[in-house]
Amino acid sequence: MKKQLLGFALVLSGFSATAQELDLETCLKMADTANLTIRNARLDMASNDKQIDAYMSARLPKLTFTGDYKYNAIIPGQVVPAAFFGGTPGTYSTVQFGVPINLSNTVQLTQILYNPQVNYGLKALEINSKIIATQHDLAVQEIKQQVAGTYFNLQALSKQYDFVVGNIASMDKLILNMEAMEREGLIVGTEVDKLRINRLSLVNTRETLKASKEQLENLLKILIGLDTKQSIKLASDTLVEKTILVDESSITYPELELLEAQKQLNIEERKGTNMAYLPNLSFYAAYNYNYNIKPSDDFRTGIESAFLGLQLNWTLFDGLEKHNKQKVNAFNAEKIANQQELTKQQLEMVTNNAKKQIEIQTGSLAISKEQLVLAERVYKQTEAQFNQGTVSSNDLITADNSLQQAQTNVVAAYVQLRQAELAYLKSIGNIK
Repeated sequence: MKKQLLGFALVLSGFSATAQELDLETCLKMADTANLTIRNARLDMASNDKQIDAYMSARLPKLTFTGDYKYNAIIPGQVVPAAFFGGTPGTYSTVQFGVPINLSNTVQLTQILYNPQVNYGLKALEINSKIIATQHDLAVQEIKQQVAGTYFNLQALSKQYDFVVGNIASMDKLILNMEAMEREGLIVGTEVDKLRINRLSLVNTRETLKASKEQLENLLKILIGLDTKQSIKLASDTLVEKTILVDESSITYPELELLEAQKQLNIEERKGTNMAYLPNLSFYAAYNYNYNIKPSDDFRTGIESAFLGLQLNWTLFDGLEKHNKQKVNAFNAEKIANQQELTKQQLEMVTNNAKKQIEIQTGSLAISKEQLVLAERVYKQTEAQFNQGTVSSNDLITADNSLQQAQTNVVAAYVQLRQAELAYLKSIGNIK
């Protein structure tokens, strides 16, 4: 963990000092080190390792000390036959045993010789390590998908923002020209107002995009472990059909691995319940020193004792508790088998759908880019005709709206392609 934090510190210091642009690879690396969800998943793994160590200690001998310091305000008595002391047969007397002050100290050593449950518990913890490791992999894939998705959405918003800023600049030039024409009486004022209305719409879109961009930037900062007050700059990702898919041959299904580990744990639970029918055997040894004091007679004496023993614990009948546990275990085994089959079908469906979406969105992006080229050409031609007075402002506004729609379509196709690729990579557990 210290090495991971040091690596993140080096990345962060380099980022702050050189103000380098953050590309997707850098964002993913920072998230892998600094994202709190991923760090918690790693803490779960470390905690389970320590649980195994703690459980292993059950095999070691245990040494305990017990101290009992007692003052008998009233010394307890016991009823005995009077004949025992030469009294009348058939009568009884109450005799007090002991002294007022009793100091007892005991040291005991216990060693488990045979306990089948210990081996089961250790095996269960080892399988649980696999479960936690798989859950860690799933958490990493989930966070990386969020990081990459946010990164690509930011790229799209930035490109859309640039489009809108460029459109406003073009609209400003047109408005200036038309205002000059209006002053010369060549056009009526309503023609200029139509463009002003269109410009206000563009300004509103620009501010909306700016606010959305800030929100996504803050989300990305949280995902990669940066302070939300820190400014970031992303490397530009051109809106092309290039793929982010890497090493498609490396396919893993963490969801299936998780279910397989749960299946193995279920098997071990069944074995553990069967082992509970067997007895437990322990060895113990104890030493006791009992010191007795009677202040009124100034009587003091110590008594030692020591013993060794074997203790056998064997539950002969538990009220069918283990039998019912096995029934529950069998139901869980069937549920896991059903879940495995269902998850396998779902993963295959998601993977196939993602592949189809990649093909569709790749073609869609190519078409959208071609439409954008045509829309730009139409807009420039319409603008030239408008300046020559051969078309109305309505025609210019229509061409401008078509251009804006084409720009939006390109950005949307880009995002959908990247999201389809991310869905595919996540389905095969391969977001690097």
